[in-house]
Amino acid sequence: MSAAAVLHEARSLLRGAGLRAGLLVRDLGTGEEIGLEPDAVFPSASLVKVPLAVATLERIERGELDGATELRVGPGDAGAPGPPGISRFRHPATVAVDDLLYLAVAVSDGVAADALFDLTPPDRVRAELARLGIEGIAVRHVVRDLTDTPAERFPDGEVHLAHVLARSAGTGGRGHAVAQLDVTRANSGSARAHVDLLQALWLPSAVAPPVAARVRALLAANLHRQRLTPDFATDAARWSSKTGTLLNLRHEVGVVEHADGQRFAVAALSESQVAAVSQPGAEAVLGQVARQLRDVLRGG
Repeated sequence: MSAAAVLHEARSLLRGAGLRAGLLVRDLGTGEEIGLEPDAVFPSASLVKVPLAVATLERIERGELDGATELRVGPGDAGAPGPPGISRFRHPATVAVDDLLYLAVAVSDGVAADALFDLTPPDRVRAELARLGIEGIAVRHVVRDLTDTPAERFPDGEVHLAHVLARSAGTGGRGHAVAQLDVTRANSGSARAHVDLLQALWLPSAVAPPVAARVRALLAANLHRQRLTPDFATDAARWSSKTGTLLNLRHEVGVVEHADGQRFAVAALSESQVAAVSQPGAEAVLGQVARQLRDVLRGG
């Protein structure tokens, strides 16, 4: 199937799943790429934890921070929705900075991420990205701001109303009544910007080699594997990634490394027009489309 035919089918699949998406797949060996709306900007949700990890590790590499330093964190609200980790703890815990990095990236623990943001606030993360020449990713607020959305204010039986608001309260200029979905106020970035970041981690760049290696290891340890993993992880392919989920946002960015040496950076950012919390069909379509784009570059 030609690239044009694949893109046409991809648009149809995404539309049928109720998704607006920005996708980009880049061959890290040749630089060749294929995408759909790769420069469209989306709120980042938990994807922000990747640049946070890069900035933290760069500071450790320079000796400004010590990865062995132990911080007192938590507890979170054990009854609140969210990923596993410190956010579900019932008592305070003492955790080393190195281990907070694991929890923030691999487990997507917001409490761990905010402990790191206390050390390296958003403005310093932005400064690190600028120093490294990584453009297009805006870091404006800490992760705890993501837990203050309409979804936390509705009773359990009415959470779908928050998704109705997420779907309907946006503006043509990508503004939104919900601050976390407004690209002018939220942490944000495009598929292209996230692929550029992944490339800087997998290929020689201004990122210190030990920092890049550590972030790659954290992404390989990602525990959230329901979205693109089924389409990219095989016995002959290693998939390293970070997901981002908030209200109607469903993202994943990562690198698939094939046993034959080919490597592809993949960014799939999406927002759903369906007012539902659980949408496994949309997750499956996003992965299917991303894989089809990879197949065009891989020649299969």
